[in-house]
Amino acid sequence: MVYMYYMKINTAFLLSVLFFIPALCPAQLTVVRVDGQKVYIDTSVLNRNVNKGETFKIILSSERLVNPKTGKDLGPLYTYSPEGKITEVQPMYAVGELPKGTKAAVGQEAVLEPLAAEEPAAKTVKTQDAKPSSVRKNIYAPVEQEIVSLSTAAVTAPGAENIVTVSKKGQITVWTSAGDKLEQNLSFQLPAGKTPLTVSAYPAQNAQTADIFVTVYDASREKISTLVLSNRQGQLTQTDTLPYFVKELGCGAEKTLWAQKPFVSGAKPGNARKLAYQNGKFVLTRGTLNTGRNWLTGVNEADGSRIITAQNGVIRRTSPDGKKAESKSLFASAPNRVKYKQEILKFYPSVQVFGPADNRVYAAVENTAKLGLLSDTFGQYQSGKIHFMSFEKGRLNVTDTAETDGFMYDTACSARAVLAAEVLPDGTSSVVEFFK
Repeated sequence: MVYMYYMKINTAFLLSVLFFIPALCPAQLTVVRVDGQKVYIDTSVLNRNVNKGETFKIILSSERLVNPKTGKDLGPLYTYSPEGKITEVQPMYAVGELPKGTKAAVGQEAVLEPLAAEEPAAKTVKTQDAKPSSVRKNIYAPVEQEIVSLSTAAVTAPGAENIVTVSKKGQITVWTSAGDKLEQNLSFQLPAGKTPLTVSAYPAQNAQTADIFVTVYDASREKISTLVLSNRQGQLTQTDTLPYFVKELGCGAEKTLWAQKPFVSGAKPGNARKLAYQNGKFVLTRGTLNTGRNWLTGVNEADGSRIITAQNGVIRRTSPDGKKAESKSLFASAPNRVKYKQEILKFYPSVQVFGPADNRVYAAVENTAKLGLLSDTFGQYQSGKIHFMSFEKGRLNVTDTAETDGFMYDTACSARAVLAAEVLPDGTSSVVEFFK
């Protein structure tokens, strides 16, 4: 399984962001409905769960604060409403109650107080206090790319053990390992304007070698699609474009390829179906996977069970008989995101199911925010962990944790290991194999 992290922070951009964030970096959310003292707040951009009893304020007005002697702009000065409390929590919004006589309007910004919001997340750290990690690592030397997704398959030749990566700048690279280094074999540059979301490698057209499926977002057309690349005489060539979000699920011989029609309901995707190559073209088969309105990067399936990253941050397993099991801790984090109209589309790191059917291990990513709640809006991360869980007594329990030197965007797996690409502080990436 490969886990990949991507992100490079531009200092000037970060300072400009901080300049416009209120004190203590609270999360600013939009009021979408007002009913007397009740305000309905859009929380869909948050990367954590909101709890009843949390406090909030409404930004009533703002003005620029300027030093009269130097003319230096010191940033915005906000006027806040009296403090209100969250009384109801739904998956995409929260309802708050303002003190009597306080007025609010649709479109104003609501600010959740950071101390109350951070308390539940702090409890999840306890899962890391357990035993020292017994996970073995194989870390390859860093490459000069910021990798957002990766896969593994035979691309260069039958039987080859290639690692396929896609960088933030849209470079698809096929590598082979040479000791502790990765050697580049093939590469392909995505067209300008296409933001890479995820990459998969699967032998769809030819059982001997794999095709590469790169899912991208085109902001100018507001569409998600997948480019199909094939090795043609030692060169990666685009052979097809599919109007789907495509993602591999499973490890080694159990790997399957799934496709999802994007934007079925607003900015939410629909269920997925298996993708096959028949009679010279790609078709959707009858096999269906209920994604819970999640993107395929946050979904997996094994032994008839569905594993999904829920919007409240937990990993949830649903067995064939409908019984649900949840992780005790919160892992959801989405450094890979794009803006679609007025929505923020989050692509959670993949949850991998590794090992034989009688001893499954579930692996999920937890990224550590670089600037606290700022990550809810801008996705700034500094490091990460991979949690390995087992399913016992109706619950997903963390049995081991492996820390990384960087954060991860997505994960994958091979027949022998969990794979990840950690994005390091200098913007390079190291591919890591985790043997559990």
